[in-house]
Amino acid sequence: MGRGRRAGRRRAGRRGALPHRHERPAPRRRTPVNTLPAPAAGHRATRAANGAAVLAEDLTRTYGTRQAVTGLDLTVPTGRTFGFLGPNGAGKSTTIGMLCTLLRPTSGRALVAGYDVTREPHEVRRRIGLVFQESTLDVDLTAMETLRFHADLFGIPRRRRLDAIMDMLELVELAERRHAPVRTFSGGMRRRLEIARGLLHTPRVLFLDEPTTGLDPQTRAAIWDHLRRLREERDVTVFLTTHQLEEAEHCDRIAIMDEGELVADGTPAALKAVVGSDLITVRTADDPAAALAVREHLGLEAETDTDGLRIRVADGAAWVPRICGALPLTVHSLTVTPPTLDDAFLHYTGRTIREADSKPAGPAIPAPRR
Repeated sequence: MGRGRRAGRRRAGRRGALPHRHERPAPRRRTPVNTLPAPAAGHRATRAANGAAVLAEDLTRTYGTRQAVTGLDLTVPTGRTFGFLGPNGAGKSTTIGMLCTLLRPTSGRALVAGYDVTREPHEVRRRIGLVFQESTLDVDLTAMETLRFHADLFGIPRRRRLDAIMDMLELVELAERRHAPVRTFSGGMRRRLEIARGLLHTPRVLFLDEPTTGLDPQTRAAIWDHLRRLREERDVTVFLTTHQLEEAEHCDRIAIMDEGELVADGTPAALKAVVGSDLITVRTADDPAAALAVREHLGLEAETDTDGLRIRVADGAAWVPRICGALPLTVHSLTVTPPTLDDAFLHYTGRTIREADSKPAGPAIPAPRR
């Protein structure tokens, strides 16, 4: 009898400690990564009020005796597309590496989504998406498996995981290929999948390192169409690096980087306006004689090269009749070109971006090993 009572007490104790074999344990509650807490009071709340998605102050990174980034001061407003324009080796990828907590700054500080990249790297990583210059996709996985794996890593709740994945695949127009292996995707499709992966956990800032490198012009245009839609529909700040001038034109603001330093910052229109003058290119039967006539009769500086006679003046269209009237030669062609970002880059650095691109590239963002 006593043995039976003791056994009963043991069974009661076990029932108190563990669920019955026919009962399902209550699920453990956890906060998913994409459910972000509100900014804390104090300095983070002040930064949030200032509307800066990215803030850098005297940010510096050195490799041995070489400074890859020197004293960078930068503010990127929330909800904008911000571009780092510069040649290979200018320090663009190194800057993104520091902002994404993949590289530790040598000195200075940076805040992303209100969190310090050095003191609060885990908080920063929860709030950013990153697309590397080189593809990091596993080509043996399908598009669905790729995004499901990413969802697991970022703790997206199971009850909304499938909807989140399908929403992103539809947004980048890959829903119909969701069960196809990545190895069967074109370069543009792979890039769109990487962008979808970077946005799946609803980051506040999406970093793109040379997002359309190696893609044909038609695919580049399609990628930019998708980025515009994503920014509008997801209210995300896009921060990208590029050395392609036509790509920088898509940005709300541009920072020109050269040899590790920020040399200019503004809208594409404002940067081009600093140049001020239009370029008039004239092809004649005798370009050197035409250049002499322009100098003597109009008092304008004129240069000749393989493209013909080059003249820089404000309001170039108004000068066309006068230039044609001053030339005692047959004019084969004449074009007027407003200032370009390459002209702006030349103005600020003393060389074109194509000339600067001939130097060796610096360190890229260290992509994870596959």
